Amino acid sequence: MKTSLTWLNEYLEESVAVDEQSAADLAERIERTSVEVDSVTTLAGKQDGLVVAQVKTVAPHPDSDHMVITQVDTGQDELIQVVTGAPNVAEGQYVILAQVGSHIIDHNTGDMIEIKQATLRGETSFGMLVALQEIGFDNKIAPKDFDAGIYVFGEEDNVHAGDDAIAILGMNEPVIDTDLTPNRSDMLSMLGTAYEFGAMLGIKVVIPDFDLVEYEPLAADQIQISVESDELASKYAVRVINNITVKDSPLWLQKRLWNAGMRPINNVVDITNYMMLVYGQPLHAFDLDKLTIKQLAVRRAKNNEQLTTLDGQTRQLRAGEDIVIATNDAQPLMLAGVMGGMSSEVDRSTKNILIESAVFNPSLVRATARRHNIHSEASSRFERGVNSDHTFTALDHAASLVDTLATGQVARGLLTAINQPREAIQQVIAVNRVNHILGTTLTLADVTTILDRLAFEYTIVDSKINVVLPARRPDMSIEADLIEEIARLYGYDNLPVTLPYGPTTPGSLTKAQRQIRASRKILESLGMNQAISYALTTPEKAQQFAENPAAKVVTLDYPMSSDRTTVRQNLLAGVLEDVAYNVNHSVRDIALYEQGRVFVANGKNELPTEIEHLAGVLTGNIAESSWQQEKAERVVDFYDIKGIVVAYLEQIGVKNVRYVATDRHANMHPGRTADIYTDDVYLGFVGQIHPKITRAKKMTPVYGFELNLFTVMSAAKETVSYQPVTRFPQVSRDVALLINDTITNEQVMTVIHQVAGSKLADVTLFDVYAGDKLPTGKKSLAYQLTYQNNEGTLVESEVNDDFEVVTKALVAELGADIR
Repeated sequence: MKTSLTWLNEYLEESVAVDEQSAADLAERIERTSVEVDSVTTLAGKQDGLVVAQVKTVAPHPDSDHMVITQVDTGQDELIQVVTGAPNVAEGQYVILAQVGSHIIDHNTGDMIEIKQATLRGETSFGMLVALQEIGFDNKIAPKDFDAGIYVFGEEDNVHAGDDAIAILGMNEPVIDTDLTPNRSDMLSMLGTAYEFGAMLGIKVVIPDFDLVEYEPLAADQIQISVESDELASKYAVRVINNITVKDSPLWLQKRLWNAGMRPINNVVDITNYMMLVYGQPLHAFDLDKLTIKQLAVRRAKNNEQLTTLDGQTRQLRAGEDIVIATNDAQPLMLAGVMGGMSSEVDRSTKNILIESAVFNPSLVRATARRHNIHSEASSRFERGVNSDHTFTALDHAASLVDTLATGQVARGLLTAINQPREAIQQVIAVNRVNHILGTTLTLADVTTILDRLAFEYTIVDSKINVVLPARRPDMSIEADLIEEIARLYGYDNLPVTLPYGPTTPGSLTKAQRQIRASRKILESLGMNQAISYALTTPEKAQQFAENPAAKVVTLDYPMSSDRTTVRQNLLAGVLEDVAYNVNHSVRDIALYEQGRVFVANGKNELPTEIEHLAGVLTGNIAESSWQQEKAERVVDFYDIKGIVVAYLEQIGVKNVRYVATDRHANMHPGRTADIYTDDVYLGFVGQIHPKITRAKKMTPVYGFELNLFTVMSAAKETVSYQPVTRFPQVSRDVALLINDTITNEQVMTVIHQVAGSKLADVTLFDVYAGDKLPTGKKSLAYQLTYQNNEGTLVESEVNDDFEVVTKALVAELGADIR
């Protein structure tokens, strides 16, 4: 909220100083007491030398079709010649002259430039006639487009040649731009800000006064209004004003708007915006003659309704959800509390208007604004809460100003469709309670003095204070809110500094938290780097590697963009995007993992199920060498990624892990993918990403895995114990098997482990052969079995007996021939 201190002084019994140092000191005090301050600035900045000049003569330039030679009066003895290309310059106008030696802001670069005497096509120019954009005004607040020409003062602006243009335009008024938190809706108005600043400075607030004169005919004879449901609005009323003249606003009103960061449009629209700034109450004006039916209804949008809003966009309304103002069953006129429509816009031909004022349902306004991506000044106020005590006051004040500034006649009668009284909120506080919370020694007089500064009404009963919370402070409802107000007005710097007391509880991580952290440390120790990808993605990527591709996805009602609409059901798709990004930036050797949550949809009104997952990928070369590359470099394969999974599960404490070849994952290579189990519990999968996916992204083969971390943690032992290195030697036996080529290594390993006994320490497959020298349908596998006794030296007979049991089991169960 941009607050001009000069304007604010109109609402304070004692004026605050507006010099540069005083404004900076006030801003510092605001930050310590109330809200953050973005900046303290003036529109003028460091500009100088701008004066009001009257154009006396305009003559054609002898050597230019678009420039003219003017003689302007600045209140001095002699006229000043200025050459200009402004298309709107004319004799008798009062304009802004940047004199020779003055400094103005270059509207193209933003740099400060000095005006010098110049010769333009042979004619000397002693200065420059300027548009507002050429002296620091942004296009968003300048009342006329830059192409329209120089700024011309109105006949009613009461300016004279030689006046300081910077002061006349209000460009020297210090403006404090506050960064308001969502709860401080009261400071979205000048009166609310006056109450806040007055409380800090101990100054009382002056409520603006106005006179409202009503004329015939009756307003009720010109329009009928209704509200479909009190769920839509708690207050709604209109005023009708006839025979108005739409024109530019007087300068005093325009400069208040542009100092507040708003663009003047015309006197009617400017009055509604002015009232919104004064009271924090948004208003809207309709052209009464453009209403095809003289009925106005607040209702929900219906099927297939559209509305072209004032920004020129045609919007498809959401039936049953958007609040609209409409002529009963006819097409909507505006999005209630958000933005008006073009069909009833007030323009220069408007003669009769009606102005509405309301308190709309904040939640419904917020939903409509988000749905249509409209963040207007009106919606920001309705969303946070407006002062219902000023709803009709602002309307009457606006009608009075239209009477004054647009020569209108206010029709007799305020038309009210709904006026639900606000239920008074009272809160009782005790001084000892305040001191207990704040650690202070305040007296009853101290607390009531602060309440007086806040302009809160209260009564004292038995040393307790019964405070009536005002409608202008919708952020206050409980005892803690009142104590906070007392604390900040007393001064946070004045609160005593104390150490916390009471029993302390040592913090600790849960088992799940320890396992998750351990998972990250293990994978990083295995050479992988952590990646963090978006939890929001497209519906296709959300289900790309999901365990159940048929499960419903969770979609957002108001997504940030078209590629962030759906909550993910897997991690691999996101990590794969990270791989593609790295590959596109010439990074080829990649080892990434991600730990995070996936989301599975439940019923319509139920929250999704959140499941912790762990995923990782490898691609490129597993090793590098600057020489003898054929000996050192090797492309990653299935066994590299499987080895990482094996090492991780072993270190996290999962035992009896087995890998089962599968082709059920549509986006994984059907011949290089395995499901992972511990006993009969499914943990996840590991394998090669399907080449159709990696080729589309111009990537070399990518291998990955994804595990259900909740299942892994449930299967892991409570602790992982580390055995000391034994001092007794190992004994190994080799065995070569001739078996059917349909039998997998997993089957052989399972048989060995089932019968090998407690002395078997390790089994390693060290050779695989299949060729012409073997019978058809056969292959040869060679294994090394390592035996060890941690408590003593093995003897030959023990090893031979255990090894014989293994070979007999392989023959009996797999039909193997021992070679």
